[in-house]
Amino acid sequence: MSKQNINNVKLGKDVKIYDFVNLYGCTIDDGTKIGTFVEIQKNAFIGKNCKISSHTFICEGVHVEDNVFVGHNVTFINDKLPRATNIDGSIQTDSDWKVVETFIKKGASIGSSSTIMCGITIGENSIVGAGAVVTKDVPPNSVVAGVPAKVIKKLK
Repeated sequence: MSKQNINNVKLGKDVKIYDFVNLYGCTIDDGTKIGTFVEIQKNAFIGKNCKISSHTFICEGVHVEDNVFVGHNVTFINDKLPRATNIDGSIQTDSDWKVVETFIKKGASIGSSSTIMCGITIGENSIVGAGAVVTKDVPPNSVVAGVPAKVIKKLK
């Protein structure tokens, strides 16, 4: 049984989408693979030849360049001060908050179960270790790990 929820999505050539995926209002470029139980929200962009592993959440405002690997159960965040309600107790709507964008540069790899805070850039060819919480920019060609993530190695 295959179940996918794909609405208003711009798909490139040879994109592979596995079962139980929720995609809406996003763009996915050529040759990318989207694993099982992935959600990609509106106004997110996934480049060419990426691999988005199962159970990953990519929210609005995330921009993933070409050749990026995203491991299992990675979570992106797009709001620095999330709230359910306004000060007066009314439920927040889209007009009550602002998306904070995040950029994942070409060739980066993000390890399983990492959390990526909003408003940062993960540099070209960098690696985020499994379970890391990335709270600030990651320089190109670096390896970061830990909570919060820190540079532990430079790549050649």
